[in-house]
Amino acid sequence: MRDAIDEIDISILAALQVDSARPVTEIAAEVGLSQAPCWRRIQRLREEGYIRAEVALLDRRKLGFATQFFAQVRLAAHARANLAEFEKAILAHPEVMECYATIGTMDFLLRIVTRDVEHYEDFLMRALSQLPGVQEIQSTLALSEVKSTTALPLTKR
Repeated sequence: MRDAIDEIDISILAALQVDSARPVTEIAAEVGLSQAPCWRRIQRLREEGYIRAEVALLDRRKLGFATQFFAQVRLAAHARANLAEFEKAILAHPEVMECYATIGTMDFLLRIVTRDVEHYEDFLMRALSQLPGVQEIQSTLALSEVKSTTALPLTKR
């Protein structure tokens, strides 16, 4: 973190990442500021990129996405162009919730949600295995979700 943010900013960010829909008056009271200075700090944190986006987190199960898979993908070739081509292609698949380039035996780690195992099998055969340069895919079905958070472990300095 940059030195430009202080403990109050960190407290504001911590409050926002729990519930960004809360009124500024509530956040201000929680961090010990009046409404106007708190609002100005929030605007500055947005402008400086500390707040990347404010979204609604949806319950995937209630919306019918009962299964979650982690897929490790190895590419046949590792030239920069091959990696970029895969990265560009993966963006077109909304089932892929997260994609990370990794170091190790595999090149990418994906978090994929589908309605059920059959839908994952279809996605695997129809889309994922057909992406440019894919040599190997290892899939793991998540049985249960022990911890899932979007909150960063912010602490005061």
